[in-house]
Amino acid sequence: MPRARATPERLSAFSDGVFAVLITVLVLELRPPELPTFKALLLLWPTWLSYAVSYLFIAIVWTNHHHLMRYATEATPRLLWFNFAHLFSVSLLPLSTAWMAVSELAPQPVAFYAAVFFLVNATYIFLIWELIDRAPVDDVPPKARRIMRVRSIVTLCLFGVAAVVALKFPLVGLGICCCCLTVYLKPEAPGAESRTPLRGDGGTSLAAACDED
Repeated sequence: MPRARATPERLSAFSDGVFAVLITVLVLELRPPELPTFKALLLLWPTWLSYAVSYLFIAIVWTNHHHLMRYATEATPRLLWFNFAHLFSVSLLPLSTAWMAVSELAPQPVAFYAAVFFLVNATYIFLIWELIDRAPVDDVPPKARRIMRVRSIVTLCLFGVAAVVALKFPLVGLGICCCCLTVYLKPEAPGAESRTPLRGDGGTSLAAACDED
């Protein structure tokens, strides 16, 4: 009897749980000021800035991960390991955020922060290769594939530049990271919005089901 195909639902649910835990860990790293004054609270601005930026970054990474997983029809071993690599890189964010905050945006912690996002982006490219480049043309037009590929490679290079620049100018390096991630606020590439697959049971697209009716 043939073995049933491994569906990606559990993989998506596990990934969502990891992202939720990472956000929780970020919150637990926050500490109130020792003095009960607004001035003491304002003096912790590196901590609040680090937390706010990392919270936004995790939200953007999750949004793009969620978008890519919509193209998954089977939890292949390669997809599982690529996804674990991506989650591992994202799991370094609480550590890099805490170090950057405690050091008050010192050069080396900010450089490490940018390096973490270099790793996040590199593993994201593996997911694109597995889920987008292998998807049927009807699901992802060639133009959308090309834009997603170029966008990910360019931002990967910029994260690398940010890590180097941060060693001398930490705020500039952090600014480069912020600029890179803003291009991922909308995970869909231009031209892909109307062609995004909405899959029902068994991996059948909603459009195909409508055609059958």
